[in-house]
Formats: sequence, structure tokens, C-alpha cells
Amino acid sequence: MASLNEIPFVKGHGTANDFVIIADLDGRRVLTDQDVQFICDRHTGIGADGVLRVVRTLQLPEFVDQADTAEFFMDYRNSDGSIAEMCGNGIRVFVRYLDAVGLITEADVAVGTRGGVRHCRMNSDLSITVDMGPVTVLDTKAIPLIGIQDELWPAVGVFMPNPHAVTFVESLEEVGSLEVAPPVLPPTIFPNGVNVEFVVYRGPNHVAMRVHERGAGETMSCGTGACAVAWASARNYPDMDIASERGIQVDVPGGTVYVRQIENGNLSLTGPATLVARGNVLLPA
Repeated sequence: MASLNEIPFVKGHGTANDFVIIADLDGRRVLTDQDVQFICDRHTGIGADGVLRVVRTLQLPEFVDQADTAEFFMDYRNSDGSIAEMCGNGIRVFVRYLDAVGLITEADVAVGTRGGVRHCRMNSDLSITVDMGPVTVLDTKAIPLIGIQDELWPAVGVFMPNPHAVTFVESLEEVGSLEVAPPVLPPTIFPNGVNVEFVVYRGPNHVAMRVHERGAGETMSCGTGACAVAWASARNYPDMDIASERGIQVDVPGGTVYVRQIENGNLSLTGPATLVARGNVLLPA
């Protein structure tokens, strides 16, 4: 029998945005910030951009109102232990896990999140499509300014529901390293922190991006960020049709996802999800 500090895990990724999945169906395990930091450390732990705790929604009093629709809740934590409202790549990996271990038997599944219930579909090509919900625009007259390379770049503030500051550049290389969070001004405009995306035009309905995720640093992909980027791109470039059959192709360092505005006005995100390993992690005593 595993000791209290030995936890079974599965590891997976969505376009190289990687996660450690921990099953806690009865909601008995408390993961501290330090536990998450240890697990996600790429030198002394397993290594990941975040942790996905799988718990039955009924076990979470704060979100029990979602239980009638979503049997399972995705408790997502960034690699520094902080909490995020949603994770577009993580939820696809979460669904792939539910299917792989037999917790679901249908192609359509609803998942509880801190951003609300998200409806997902496993497609025949093994991709997963997620209804990511509506876009909310930053409600302020101030324009976010991103500081990079001693310059200030105007940005668009978008919530998915995670906060994003999206800016358009000529080259993704010109922004330099994104390991340290680029300053976003004024500092009060995103009181809970913000993900920062840099976008380049690749052609009609096609963009590429890099991202610094709050609590994780630069990552190979960001699902909510891809949605924010596609929405902002559709308003920045005249040849972008986000409501087209495939939507907008968003290239990330770890692959490609597609973002489309669907009939209910929400954005959908389609991309791969892969499980790669399983084992036990030994938390420090």
C-alpha cells in the first residue's frame, strides 16, 4: 500500500503544455503550494507546467452547484502552486485521462472548472474540442502596455476567463526571453496577474504565438491564450474569419490548435491530448 506521501500519477500534454494528473475522486487529499512546486520542478520533481487534480464535483462544497451537470471537477494548479480559473490544454488532457481509465464512456463529457462547466467532445481523429465559453473584454478605458526590449507595446485585454494581454508583433524572436514575466502597465490593470501573448500574422485565418503564463513562465502552449489570440486577431486582421468551418489556426511552439466561434457565441478550442507516463511520486516528508 502506498504511504501517505506516495501518490500515483499520470503525465500528459496538449501541444507540449504538460501536466501531472492526480486522481483524488473522494476529495481527501490536500495538495499544498509546496507539493505542487515539488511535483512540477523539472530538476528535482517530475516536471510539468501544472497539476490536474481529478475530483468528483460533489466533494467540493464551493462548486457543488456544478455537480448536476459535471460529475468530475478539474482542480488546476500552476507550477508555482497558484490557482487558475481554467486551462484549455489541461482540460483536453483531463478528458483523455477520464476516458483512458474508464471514468467516462461517452464521447461528450462536461467538466467542472473554476471558470464554470465546460462541455468537451472527443473526436474521431483523437483530437478534443472544448466549448471554452464566452469572451470578456477588459472593462477599462486604459490600454494595457507590455514592456519588452525597452519599448511599450499596446495590448488587448481579454478574459477566457483567465486574464490575457495580447499584442501583435512583426517577429516572435524580437520579444526575446519570456521566462520572466513582461511588465504590464499600469500595474493595477490586472490585479490577479495576467498571461501575456505575442502574435504574428501567418496568413488568412492563421497566426502564431508565444506566451508567458502567470505562475508558470514561458510555456509551449496555452489553450485559453490561443482563444484570446484568435479572438483578438479576428478583430485586428480583415482576412480572419473566426466563425468559419475550421476557425483560426493558432501555431504554438508545441504544435497547432484551432479556435472557432460557435453558434452560441462562445469560442471552441480543438487540439490534441496525449498521455505519456504513469507512476508514483514521493512527496517530501
